[in-house]
Amino acid sequence: MRFGMPWPGREVAREAEEAGAGAFCAGEFVDHDAYLTLAEIVANSERALAGPAIAYAFARTPYAHATAMRQLHARAPGRLFLGLGSAAFRINRDWFDVPADRPVDRIAETVGAVRAWLHAENGEKVGYSGEFYSIDADVRAPVLGRLDIPVLLAAFNTRMAATAGRVADGVIGHGLFTRSWWNDVVRPSVERGAAGRDEGDARAVEHGWIITAVDDTAPERAVADARRMIAFYLTVKTYDPFVAHHGWESPVAQLRKAFRAGDTDAMAAAVTDEMVTEIAVCGTTADAKDALARRAGSLPRDVGYFAPPSFMVSHRRRAAYGRAGLALIDTLPAAQNSVHSN
Repeated sequence: MRFGMPWPGREVAREAEEAGAGAFCAGEFVDHDAYLTLAEIVANSERALAGPAIAYAFARTPYAHATAMRQLHARAPGRLFLGLGSAAFRINRDWFDVPADRPVDRIAETVGAVRAWLHAENGEKVGYSGEFYSIDADVRAPVLGRLDIPVLLAAFNTRMAATAGRVADGVIGHGLFTRSWWNDVVRPSVERGAAGRDEGDARAVEHGWIITAVDDTAPERAVADARRMIAFYLTVKTYDPFVAHHGWESPVAQLRKAFRAGDTDAMAAAVTDEMVTEIAVCGTTADAKDALARRAGSLPRDVGYFAPPSFMVSHRRRAAYGRAGLALIDTLPAAQNSVHSN
């Protein structure tokens, strides 16, 4: 597995790349845009793999996704991937004012329509015909040419994971993923989706987020921050199958009750030690290395984004967690932590 990080800013990123970090990713929320962040990554890194993990799929047209990647490819050829996520129903409906129904079917077509723009050659029409997208573009300017940029899908539950295996180049796992969720749920679903593809197609790529909070001087605070991050994620009902799979219904009911009451301390307190052990890499550097050893074989196979907690954690402390997490690079097999090349 290659060591990656959500974009930590230019200064930390310089240290990270020199230390051997092989990938940076750009997230997205109301205060940061995935493609603007990706442009910053491209401008301030030299070798590392880079891409959105994820960009909101339905907040933009397939044209807009592909055009951003084309422009950035000119500055970072061979280093880019495109990670797309469907986002929650209410985000699509209430934030973006776009249709929110049938997200799995819609994102499958989004991948095809984005690829139509990425694979277009000069002199050829750009075409795609589906239920949700119809493209018939005659681009007369000589600005195209096929780009084989991998397209990955954020997939948590089984239908989206199977769709990633069927139509995309791979999957991006969530920071909540455990050994069991990767091995027993997501990977079999991806493989099932890929079963009908050509035998010559490459194995589905696995990227994934890993909640990581390392602090040798204040390990208790690091663990507490990881607990709050886990609690915040689990307030979302999308993850109910994951909760049921692990038998965590009772603590999750408690943390959701605390969330509705605005009690973040009670939210964190409801997260059990088992949940922290199964989900996060946190505590001292030694604790974190032990956690990685326990989870060998159940982390994303290709790129892991060692992500500091962000819920109620300052930018300064997130940067400190990012720097501290670099000590974990030597825990990963050196050959698998090399930078991306095409």
